[in-house]
Amino acid sequence: MSSITTDQGIVHYEVYGRGRPVILLHGWLGSWGLWQETMAFLGAFYRTYALDFWGFGESGKKRETYAVSDFVSLVDQFMEQMGIVNAPLVGHSMGGTVSLSVAIQYPQRVSKVVVVGSPMVGSSLAPLLKLAGNRSIAFMLFNMMPVFRTAMKLYSPFICKDPRFPQMMDRDLSRTTVESFLRSIASLRRTDLTPSLAHIKVPSMGMYGDRDVIVNPMQWQPMQQGIPHAVIERFPSAGHFIMLEEPITFTQKLKSFLDQETP
Repeated sequence: MSSITTDQGIVHYEVYGRGRPVILLHGWLGSWGLWQETMAFLGAFYRTYALDFWGFGESGKKRETYAVSDFVSLVDQFMEQMGIVNAPLVGHSMGGTVSLSVAIQYPQRVSKVVVVGSPMVGSSLAPLLKLAGNRSIAFMLFNMMPVFRTAMKLYSPFICKDPRFPQMMDRDLSRTTVESFLRSIASLRRTDLTPSLAHIKVPSMGMYGDRDVIVNPMQWQPMQQGIPHAVIERFPSAGHFIMLEEPITFTQKLKSFLDQETP
């Protein structure tokens, strides 16, 4: 377990492998653990970093804000402290939104960007996720946390087919605070990247599961409209967590994209 200290709190990360760096970013209520299989595969070819956003996993939870913009700043600070000039960013869900935002705000940092089930606009989130950004509802859920966690375990097979997912989700949920839970999803709900996507010039790829019940699976369309050179990979049988449901196909397609020489 490794960590760095930033001006806004401790950031936990894991690193594996040798070679050129690749940075992996998790989604809402997630952690670096989502990427363990991906790191095990990519680590034979790349030096992979997976970090926990503030408020999630093992990272610091003593902040007042947990907005998408805060996580964009986190990635910039992390790369600075790690001595990583630029690298591909691979983000799942909210992590993909952060990755695209880094490419827009800090283009010198990003050599490629890959998003997995990520929203271009917050309105594409499932209705229940939008409700979770409401303060009264968020506090109610946290005041009933044992019930909420049980309900999520029961619902989890509809989110992800991987039998390990209920335990993974419950572990990550147990490490979340009410503020990080509330403020991050409220910020994501307000996000609209479409006016800025045209600024992204680096090679880009979107990976979307057609059975996604968390983010509208058609979000690949505004991504491709905004970034015409983007490569889109669709997974007809997968949902929101493609890396868990179809790990072999996912990692092969990801590695193939990362291996391509940048013009």
